[in-house]
Amino acid sequence: MAIPGYDSDTAAEDTLEQAGASIAVVAGVVPDEFGLAKSAIDPPIDALGDPVDVRGLDGLKAVEAIQFTLVYDPSELPPGASPTDVAVAVETETDAAGNGAGDRNWVPLESTVDLEETTVTAVLNDTPPGSTIVAGYDDSAE
Repeated sequence: MAIPGYDSDTAAEDTLEQAGASIAVVAGVVPDEFGLAKSAIDPPIDALGDPVDVRGLDGLKAVEAIQFTLVYDPSELPPGASPTDVAVAVETETDAAGNGAGDRNWVPLESTVDLEETTVTAVLNDTPPGSTIVAGYDDSAE
C-alpha cells in the first residue's frame, strides 16, 4: 500500500484483513509493536465498519505520513446519504472541559472515498489524536 508521494520501500505497513483495514507509515522510528488490532470498544452509531486499534502510535518518531484505508459497508449509509459522505474517524476521549477523560468523541478526518472498492482513505502528516479508527458516515458538511 503506497502512500502518494512517498517511496513504498520506506513505509512500514500492516493489514487486518478480518476488519478490512490497512495502515502505512513513513517515520524515522517505527516501534516493533506498530500495527492494527480489532478493537474491543463499541462502534459509534454512524459506523460503517468495525473499529480498529492502531498499536504503537506513541512510539512513532519523526512522522512524515500515515495512511489509513478502511473497507466500509455502503448499505449502512442512512437513507438519502451520498455514497461519498464517508470518512475515516478517530476516537478521542474528552470531558466537558476538553481534558481527555470522559465520553468518546469520534472526529472525522479528511478522507477520500473509492466507490468501486468501497474503501475510505485518510492520509495524515502527523499522528492522529487517538488510536482507534473506524469508517463512518460523515455528515459534518451539512
